[in-house]
Amino acid sequence: MLRIGTRGSKLALWQAHFTQSELARIGVESELVIIKTKGDQIQHLGFDKMEGKGFFTKEIEDALLAGQVDLAVHSMKDLPTAQPEGLVITAVSYRDDPADWLLIRPDAVEKGRIFQLRPGAVVGTSASRRKAQLLDFRPDVQVKDIRGNVPTRLEKLRTGDFDAIFLAAAGVSRLALNIADLKLIALNPREFVPAPAQGVLAWQTLRDDTATRLILKNIHHSAVAAATNVERRVLQLLNGGCQMPLGVHCQRDAAGHYHVFAACQLGNTLHRAHLSSSTHFGLAEGIVKSLINQPSDS
Repeated sequence: MLRIGTRGSKLALWQAHFTQSELARIGVESELVIIKTKGDQIQHLGFDKMEGKGFFTKEIEDALLAGQVDLAVHSMKDLPTAQPEGLVITAVSYRDDPADWLLIRPDAVEKGRIFQLRPGAVVGTSASRRKAQLLDFRPDVQVKDIRGNVPTRLEKLRTGDFDAIFLAAAGVSRLALNIADLKLIALNPREFVPAPAQGVLAWQTLRDDTATRLILKNIHHSAVAAATNVERRVLQLLNGGCQMPLGVHCQRDAAGHYHVFAACQLGNTLHRAHLSSSTHFGLAEGIVKSLINQPSDS
């Protein structure tokens, strides 16, 4: 019986139950162990004002190191690129839609404008990446921090705290939420670039737990790992955490070629880069070189 460490939010529990079903598919029984993280406990601060990295992962990793759980399931975009000593990402899931969605209250929609937002609209997000890219497209809008789980954010939008909010497409679809009363703008990942590894789950284990690692290899998606490795390598080379204003998205086409799109705020300027290659070797380094060699307003 494998013990799965997870947060207790609805989305985290979806991820944990999905993990259980994947394990059951290969004949492995499991149980859930729910763990509260700093990100769950501190709800009044934006992520950019919280200390350190790994707001939604550290306590779960501590439980893993203490032997209280056998594996941890994370939204991969929440995981710092450097693993704690003794831990390793053993496997990754399929990739759900990696896009960001902008959800707008109907009375704040103005057709003909970028993202169909009325002038001066109040948009909720706590991600510095989304703030930087939104203001690059629409410098007239107001950006306000928003916290809470996905249903809570939707409630704040509906009650008028915000004219629009950002959510990850994967989170909304996984929770099967009814958003028919809102205007949905599905943003192209090549233009409004998502967080590294957005839409992917990561399964983390002890480095030396060979038995669990061998089990998880049976549900591992190697093609997804190749793409997310590029994305997370860019984040690592720029020495960024999950709140760095950086979007990176790597796609592999039918012919096997890799296409990488990146957007990163350096100084006061949003830099963009795009590279294509027949191999993923050196792609992350090429993207970083392209980003940092552009002129920047400090």
